Amino acid sequence: MPELVDRELLKNLIPPSALSAESFRELARQAVVESLAAGRTLFRAGELDRKTVYLLSGEVELLTDRGAGQVVRAGTEAARHPLANLQPRQHTARARTDIRYTRFDSDLLDIYVTWDQISGIEVNEISTEESAEGGGDWMTRILQSKVFMRVPPANIQQMFMRLQEVGYRAGDTVIRQGDEGDYYYIINHGRCRVTRTSTSGQEITLAEFTNGDAFGEEALLSEDRRNATVVMLTDGVLMRLSKADFNELLKAPMQKEVDFERAREMVRQGAVLLDVRLESEYRNGSIRGSVNLPIYMLRLKAETLDPAKKYIVYCDTGRRSSAAVFLLSERGFDAYLLKGGLVAFHQARSAAQQPLDG
Repeated sequence: MPELVDRELLKNLIPPSALSAESFRELARQAVVESLAAGRTLFRAGELDRKTVYLLSGEVELLTDRGAGQVVRAGTEAARHPLANLQPRQHTARARTDIRYTRFDSDLLDIYVTWDQISGIEVNEISTEESAEGGGDWMTRILQSKVFMRVPPANIQQMFMRLQEVGYRAGDTVIRQGDEGDYYYIINHGRCRVTRTSTSGQEITLAEFTNGDAFGEEALLSEDRRNATVVMLTDGVLMRLSKADFNELLKAPMQKEVDFERAREMVRQGAVLLDVRLESEYRNGSIRGSVNLPIYMLRLKAETLDPAKKYIVYCDTGRRSSAAVFLLSERGFDAYLLKGGLVAFHQARSAAQQPLDG
């Protein structure tokens, strides 16, 4: 099991020393001790690793591209601060002696610090006893999700304040295919299975979720009915956010829209058009050069997409594609919504008399 940093040592570091009790506790769960032998390189100038690194023992030399060096020794005032923390890295850090160090995701640390500095509300006001004893791992997983890195910290804080805790037993149905969308769910602890019933009546398993996983956003974003059923595999606790709160706090910051002209330019530069309608709809008419991936298959098939590409997502009206943009963003893709969907596209193309990929 990884060795965690002594909390008394962690309390001397800046800015962790300024965190509230709950934020500090969450951060401490991520503070793993790592080792590096003398002469080895910790990071190099020019790197963009988004990590905040602290020296716990030993000595590190910070070198510029001209070779000039500065030595940082553990236990000194300089070592209370992150090592050469500018990004991209301005220095190469090389171990002068055997060292021990710890590092955090910079965005995660920034969210904790921001939480504690806005509005004066501490995260421990929204925590349960279970979170303090280890159940808080679901919060950390959510914060580390790529989609939440793009949501303003104040919105994330409000989300945690408004979440409702609900207990379930193994076998309970959380959401049912065909029902109206009402809540967005995050698993505090437990496991559940996602299934979809096809038109032929066959039940297909789409995914299994566990601590920190989120679901239920598709129906909220598309304003359509549930496209799958979620059943608990174990006893568990889910945190749920109402549709109104979800739309206010999470939907709005995630929707990056592009119009016809901007989409044409992005396609010229290598962006991919993604049609998230059903295969039958796609065959009946689509934008030339687009790729079809129905929204209900996104969770299973997202790994087949190229994370280095930008994706312009569309459907008929923009409702399903709005949900797809959120799902892709959750998985770290750079996704954009084609404003107005196919309806607006056909109007714009008719007016411009040219194809989107032309």
